Amino acid sequence: MLAFVDAVERDRLDLHSLMLVRHGHVVAEGWWAPYRAERVHLLYSLSKSFTSTAIGMAQAEGLLSIDDPVVSFFPDKVPVVASPYVTAMKVRHLLTMASGHAQDTLPALMEGGTDIVRCFLSLPPDHEPGTFFCYNQGCTYTLSAIITRLTGQRLVDYLRPRLFDPLGIGQAQWLQSAEGNDLGFSGLHVQTESIAKLGQLYLQNGLWEGRQLVPESYVAQARSKQVDNSHHSESPDWQQGYGFQFWVCRHDAYRGDGAYGQFCVIVPGADAVIACTAQVQDMQAEIDLIWEHLLPALCGDAPLDHAAEERLAERLPGLSTAVIDARAASPGHEVSFSRAGDPAPYTERLLAVRVGPADGGARLTVVMEGAEHSFDLRPGRWTEGDLPGFHSPLSTVAVTGGWTAADEFRADIVSVTSPHRLQLRARTGDKPTFEAHWYAVPL
Repeated sequence: MLAFVDAVERDRLDLHSLMLVRHGHVVAEGWWAPYRAERVHLLYSLSKSFTSTAIGMAQAEGLLSIDDPVVSFFPDKVPVVASPYVTAMKVRHLLTMASGHAQDTLPALMEGGTDIVRCFLSLPPDHEPGTFFCYNQGCTYTLSAIITRLTGQRLVDYLRPRLFDPLGIGQAQWLQSAEGNDLGFSGLHVQTESIAKLGQLYLQNGLWEGRQLVPESYVAQARSKQVDNSHHSESPDWQQGYGFQFWVCRHDAYRGDGAYGQFCVIVPGADAVIACTAQVQDMQAEIDLIWEHLLPALCGDAPLDHAAEERLAERLPGLSTAVIDARAASPGHEVSFSRAGDPAPYTERLLAVRVGPADGGARLTVVMEGAEHSFDLRPGRWTEGDLPGFHSPLSTVAVTGGWTAADEFRADIVSVTSPHRLQLRARTGDKPTFEAHWYAVPL
C-alpha cells in the first residue's frame, strides 16, 4: 500500500480516494484532501454497473427477461418503418454494448429532442445485434428507461429498497434527463464505501448477509466475457471482453469503471475489491499501479510488518491533492480581473474575479451571474465553501490559491463531489484579466 501511494504521488496521478477490501473487511482506506469519506463522488460510467444490477434484480422479479426485445417495452416509440436490427435488439444486447451501432449514439441523442428512447430506436444499427461491440451510452440509458417504464419509478428509487438499503448505502443521487429518466450510463453520486460494497456484493456472487440480492447466474454472466472488444482500445485492460456493464480485466479480474479513474476492481482469486475515485486522464496507468503494487501482495503470503503498518496508518490520514503554496507578496489592495478570451466549457456564468488582502493570505471573490462568493485563502491550504452554479449540481467546493508572483494570482477550485478541478490564472497590468481552464473537462 505504501508503494502504491508512493507511485501515485510520483506519477502525479490525481487520486481522490482508495479503499481496499480483503476477505470482506476494509484493510486500508484513504482520501486525498479536500475529498472526504462522507462525501459522495460522481461515478461517471461506473454508474453503468449499478444500472446492470437493477436489470438483474428486475429479471429475478419476473418483470423482464434479458432476452426480451427492446421494442416490446416501448411500442409507442418504435418507428413506423423500423430497422430489422432495431426489432431484433434484445435487453442482453444493451447490457453488452452490442446493439449493433458502430458509434456511440449519445451525440445524436443529445440533438434529437427530449424523447431520447424514441430517438435511440430510430437510429438503425450498422451490424446485427450481438455481433459487434461499441461503447454506447444510449444502450445504458435505454436500460434505465426500461426500469422506469416497467415500475413507474426512477432507477435510483427502484434500487433503494433492493440494493441501497440492504447494503447500507445512504446517499445516492442520480442525474436525470429532461424526460425524467435517470441517465443510467452516468450521473450517479455515491461514497467510495458504496463502490466497494457493490464490488463486495458481486464478489459474493450476489449474496449479502444471507439474502440473494442479485441472482448468482446473473452475476456469473455480468462478470464474464459476453462480447469481444479487442478492437475497442489499445489499452490492454480494455481489450479483455465485456460482460453486463462490467469490463473483463487481466489477471482474472473484472471491474466497473468511469471516466477519469473511477474504479471498482474485483479480484475473485484474491478475495479482494479495490475502489478508487480520481481525476486521472490515463486510466490504464492507474490500473497498472494496482497490478504492480497491490495484486502481488494480495495473491501472496507474507508476515505482518508492524513497522510498515504503523507508517501506513500515519500516511493515509494526511493524503492531499496538490495545493498552491503561493507566498509572493500581494499588491496590498483589491484587484479586479475581467475574463480574457472565450469561456471554458461550463464556466459561462463565471464573469469576473476579485482578489484582495486578507490576514495571512488573500480573499478571492468569484463573481457569478447574479451572485458573488468569497473565500479566504491561506498558502498551501484548502478553503471550503459553496459556489452555486458551479459545474456540479451539488455546490460545495474547495479552493486553494494565492499570489505566485508580484503580477500573478493563481487558484484552483475543486468540485468536491465530482472529479473536476478548475484553474484560475489572473495577471495584473494595464488591464487585469483572468483565464479559467479545466484540468480535465467535465463530460
